[in-house]
Amino acid sequence: MQSASASSPSSAAVSPPWMKDSVTKMERELTAKYGPAQQPRINKGVQQVAEFWRAGDGDAAAFEEFVRNNFAGDQATLDTLFNRYEYLLEQLDGHMHEINREFRTQLDLDRGPVLPYDELFGGYDPSAHVNDDFFQNKLAFIVLLNFPLTTLDERLQNGPSWTRRQWAEVRLAERFSKRIPADVNLAIFQAEAESGQYISEYNIWMHHLVDDKGQRLFPAKMRLLSHWNLRDEIKSDYTDTKNGLAKQRMIQQVMERIVTQTIPAVVINDPAVDWNPFSNEVRPAAESDSDTAPLAKEKISNTREPDTRYAMLQKTFYAAAKADPYSPTAPTMILRRFNEDREIPEAQVKAMLEQVLTSPLVPQVAKLIQSRLGRPLEPFDIWYNGFRPGNQYTEEQLDAIVAKRYPTPEAYQKDIPNILVKLGFPPDRAQYVADHIVVDPARGSGHAMGANMRSAKAHLRTRVEKTGMNYKAFNIAVHEMGHNVEQTFSLNDVDHTLLQGVPNTAFTEALAMVLQGHDLEILGLQAPDAKSEAEKTLNEFWATYEISGTAMVDIAAWHWMYDHPQATPKQLNDATVQISKDIWNRYYAPVFHQKDVVLLGIYSHMIDSFMYLPDYPIGHMIAFQVEEQMKKAGAIGPEFERMAKMGDVTPDLWMIHATGKPVGAEALLTATQKALAAVGGP
Repeated sequence: MQSASASSPSSAAVSPPWMKDSVTKMERELTAKYGPAQQPRINKGVQQVAEFWRAGDGDAAAFEEFVRNNFAGDQATLDTLFNRYEYLLEQLDGHMHEINREFRTQLDLDRGPVLPYDELFGGYDPSAHVNDDFFQNKLAFIVLLNFPLTTLDERLQNGPSWTRRQWAEVRLAERFSKRIPADVNLAIFQAEAESGQYISEYNIWMHHLVDDKGQRLFPAKMRLLSHWNLRDEIKSDYTDTKNGLAKQRMIQQVMERIVTQTIPAVVINDPAVDWNPFSNEVRPAAESDSDTAPLAKEKISNTREPDTRYAMLQKTFYAAAKADPYSPTAPTMILRRFNEDREIPEAQVKAMLEQVLTSPLVPQVAKLIQSRLGRPLEPFDIWYNGFRPGNQYTEEQLDAIVAKRYPTPEAYQKDIPNILVKLGFPPDRAQYVADHIVVDPARGSGHAMGANMRSAKAHLRTRVEKTGMNYKAFNIAVHEMGHNVEQTFSLNDVDHTLLQGVPNTAFTEALAMVLQGHDLEILGLQAPDAKSEAEKTLNEFWATYEISGTAMVDIAAWHWMYDHPQATPKQLNDATVQISKDIWNRYYAPVFHQKDVVLLGIYSHMIDSFMYLPDYPIGHMIAFQVEEQMKKAGAIGPEFERMAKMGDVTPDLWMIHATGKPVGAEALLTATQKALAAVGGP
């Protein structure tokens, strides 16, 4: 069995024995040349180069000559160096990103079958060797010699007083804070591509689900991707007064089969089989709603999927762990996710999640939901959708409205300026953003892919069926368009391209959620009033409560994998199921009055996104803070642009600039208390 420590530093990673003397020599020489005022920069820069220099990079004479020739000892030389790197790295990142996007086209877009070589192209990362190359040709060492590496503590404490140029210098240096071999980067990319492909094809043909009476509850040709579409179907079924509850219970059973890996392998993405998820019985499809050829009877079996879900998760873990020996300041994927990607320590994130999960508001909101449903809560009610303003429309009505408006991806593309104007963007800025977005037909549920250079465009991938876009796809498209809008502003309008983006993915999720929350208004179906705003707040709170638990599962699963690197996929399966039950029992069972539920383990992000899920609840909190500020300002568009142009600084600094307060759950909790009072409480 492969170990998490399968990749270890070689002897080449050891600093040469002569390094200490050469460092001392060069510090003295450069200080004598440029003066004592430059000594702090000199000492830090020389020591940073020494930390990453290996024997293969050259002997003592080569090291000393490099330092002597490449230290920028005056401001004009340093400015030229900075400007050159900023421009050229933008070109490098942008073109590499374009190659990667094109190589993934067949995997990501709905353009026919995926062939074996398509997966090879999709798993290839042309930028995998760049970091390695930059150390070998010394371009990385020039940055390390002249710009400071910083710790998270330094960024948190000193960042508020830094200039924009200082922040850009910090982000430039961070690019070379690790010397990870190209083969390790490539292994990570390939694992991500393989697991992503597995998830993107994990569809359930809903018309072929039957209950104990042989009844079919779902319409013909309905194909739902796990977990996104299954979850969204649960949400939409609250408006189905006839079969909604039965549908929801059936979907819960499907989800539990997926999490526990008791789902028959033959039913995944295949409409040639009818399946009773309660009894787990399978048989040849009695009705046909696709062109798929029927399976031979001898091939039909309820043999379960063989822990493939957890084998995929384990592959991502092994790939990520290969980078551990080359990350001295963050020697696990967990630390890299929190301290580097999010720049929020794990303990702080978990405290924010627990603040929501243990809030006394949870049972109050749950009681209100129960009173509205007229029945005791069931586990799938973690996705209760009744607080959404506009929920008086049926799924069929919404589908019809959306399909008429957006029969093709091109129709959505054409309407982007109009959509943005409805969201408060001035017409010229709406057109500006629309001109920077390309809409593509997605194979999966849809995603956003930004540009990495100003001459390129962001891509919005959205799923459009032959009958036109449905409401679920529209809701997702608005969310993904939110990413594109942020990507456009935070690249094309930020003052330094080295500060492109936002502090972490929770922020881009937050900004996307803000637009997604106005999807019905875009369709002209909602007029905001005080009650609908209160309903929306309760919806945000309940969604944050739900996703906080799944984030806890994601975090705990990664800790378990690090603690058990020799485990089998079946052992990881059992452990993840138990983790899901434990977290449910702690935070949800007291509210739902059912124990040992495994639904918190259903999210597909767990399998292909390298501990991404904590970004969602943080994103909900951030989204709430952001939208509260937009309400004060009176419009989404200008505030969205102002915030996005702040770029990639630490989360609290960004949020203070955006709203006046640091990131936290307090605003959401305070507003939820007021919202309960506004709607009459439980």
